[in-house]
Amino acid sequence: MTLLSVVGENDTTMKFDSWYLTDKGLRRDSNQDSCLINRELGLFIVADGMGGHMGGEVASSMAVETVEEIMLQPEATRKSPREVILQAYEEASKRIFDKAANERPELAGMGTTMVMAYIRGKHLYVGNVGDSRCYLFKRPNLWQITEDHSLINEQLRAGVMSEEQVRQFVGRNVITRSVGYEREVYPDIIEREIFPGEIFLMCSDGLSGLVEDGRISEILNQNTPDKAVKACVEQALANGGDDNVTVMLVHFHE
Repeated sequence: MTLLSVVGENDTTMKFDSWYLTDKGLRRDSNQDSCLINRELGLFIVADGMGGHMGGEVASSMAVETVEEIMLQPEATRKSPREVILQAYEEASKRIFDKAANERPELAGMGTTMVMAYIRGKHLYVGNVGDSRCYLFKRPNLWQITEDHSLINEQLRAGVMSEEQVRQFVGRNVITRSVGYEREVYPDIIEREIFPGEIFLMCSDGLSGLVEDGRISEILNQNTPDKAVKACVEQALANGGDDNVTVMLVHFHE
């Protein structure tokens, strides 16, 4: 495991520190998670690939590369944040789907979750498809601000299942929306004003699927942000490490 730390500042002098840590876990032969911190763009991404050993790696890396490419285009800053995020997800999904359909038929069915955060001025825009998550932490409280696109979450929202039944649910890892599995995809987009002291944590389900929100909150309350990233990954491994795990944290301050 290698912890990466990045310090940045956006165009309104809202400074931030950011860290990420990714690990293949204890049960997987490879790491199909991909992630990115681009401090100049104020862009943060976590993607969790699916579709077998090769397909997952290809899909998640293509998604991250495509979003960064779209965000780097000169016209991106002339569009609204929502427009450019929507374009980024749409283009990533088309490229992944087309690659499997036209170039690499052995990768048919590949796709990826993707959660991203994008700073524009004093606002943070969060895009999400799948069950990777973005949390907001403002000491001492933790809130999940994205909604999982998963079979289990649909069952919970419909009232078919209780929170107590979640752990025994057979289809808990089935996602209902992904980037690239179909050619078109529509992301959830959330806008929030940024305030000093806020921490945004993004992760693959290698963390959220193995570590309860209450424990993540405890880790954030008990550690400095840089140490919290490592502590979250270590907790996921201690809880079984069944999946690749990626944790990214962005801390805003004056």
